[in-house]
Amino acid sequence: RDRFVSGALEREFPKDTIVQIFDLMEQFAGYGFNKSHSAAYALLAYHTAYLKTHYPVEFMSALLTSEISKPENVVKYIKECREMEIAVEPPDVQLSDADFTPHGDAIRFGLTAIKNVGRNAIDSILAARAELESEGKKFSGFHEFCEKIDLRLLNKRVLESLIKAGALDSFGRRAQLLAAIDKTMERAQKAQRDHAAGQTGLFGIFDSGPEPAHGDDLPNVPDLDESQRLQMEKEVLGFFVSGHPLDKYAEKLRNLPSVLDVATALETKPAPSTGRRGQSPENDISVAGVIVGLKVAKSKRSGDLYAQAALEDASGKIDLICFPRDYERLSESLRIEVPVLVRGQLRAEEDAAPKLSVSSIQALEDVKVRLPTNVRIRIPLDRVSETTLQQLHELVVAAPGPARLMLNVEQRGEYCVIMEPEGFAVTADRAFIEKTETLLGRGMVQALD
Repeated sequence: RDRFVSGALEREFPKDTIVQIFDLMEQFAGYGFNKSHSAAYALLAYHTAYLKTHYPVEFMSALLTSEISKPENVVKYIKECREMEIAVEPPDVQLSDADFTPHGDAIRFGLTAIKNVGRNAIDSILAARAELESEGKKFSGFHEFCEKIDLRLLNKRVLESLIKAGALDSFGRRAQLLAAIDKTMERAQKAQRDHAAGQTGLFGIFDSGPEPAHGDDLPNVPDLDESQRLQMEKEVLGFFVSGHPLDKYAEKLRNLPSVLDVATALETKPAPSTGRRGQSPENDISVAGVIVGLKVAKSKRSGDLYAQAALEDASGKIDLICFPRDYERLSESLRIEVPVLVRGQLRAEEDAAPKLSVSSIQALEDVKVRLPTNVRIRIPLDRVSETTLQQLHELVVAAPGPARLMLNVEQRGEYCVIMEPEGFAVTADRAFIEKTETLLGRGMVQALD
């Protein structure tokens, strides 16, 4: 204030006016910063919402690219793409660019997201591809790919990462490509040396001819099983792209309503703890996923072993901790490399996401689903036709099982006939219930124990 007022007086401005102006400036400073930022953020939010609404594929491509170095965020946004019904296609050296890019109504995976594949290697792939495309061609096979790229930039480790990520699937099966790396690189390096030295066949008559068709010169080895394929993707991408180990259990998980996904578990408020060392079975939750990053350490207090790990599904990752009192009992289960059902209690962590204190682990394959033993279906006569009844009959016949079937045939305000059709029993799982309610209306199916 002193500098402002004294400077203005030196320039012969009236003092009362100068003091009044500074008072206004001082008052504005109390809220002007927030106000200007609010306007800027509001405009940015509007632009973002507009682009996501009207250009969803382009918007999500840009968003994924901005998080390309953070696998946990890429997982989150790929899940959001699926919810938006936008397919995220796997990486492919024939089609992918360095970043995530729109590809029709889908998004093509960016090569930069593959571990061990640097920018120089990607530029070499894109340059070789552009040269072929200018001639109306594309890579015809694994050998031509290795011959066209700069193998000083794409060593064996880079090629292995591309294969494990699925980026070379257009050349053959991944097991074949992995088995052929050494021989193919050796041939390609020789061809590149000969080309650099100007050694080609005499007037072209000794040229080897066109590249063999897709997979023709690849070794005939057994293909990778699904588990191996997914684990390789996880190794080089940080997550699963062509599927998830939990996919085969999707229907089972739908029939285990008390089982949470990781994202829901992370949003669950940790329950107040009671009982021995803060553990109470009533506060336990169940989460399905794959255990990753297991680390065993020794407790400084007692000297006993305990473990830390993470549980991962398609929605994210939650940290696990297995205290010494439980580790001895669960040590072998923690090493299970298949989808598991983990039961435990959420523990609040200061300035961090909660951890799940593990009390039990069971392979998802061994988890038994307890389905209803009786199912009652209401049939409102004023809302069904003969076709509807025929479709209901087809649903019942297609889902044989142990649950006793009861039908309530209703005429609103007049009567209800309770029937138990002889020879009909069903599997009253979520799929059957949802299909039946889609046909007859919500709330028309009642599952009973």
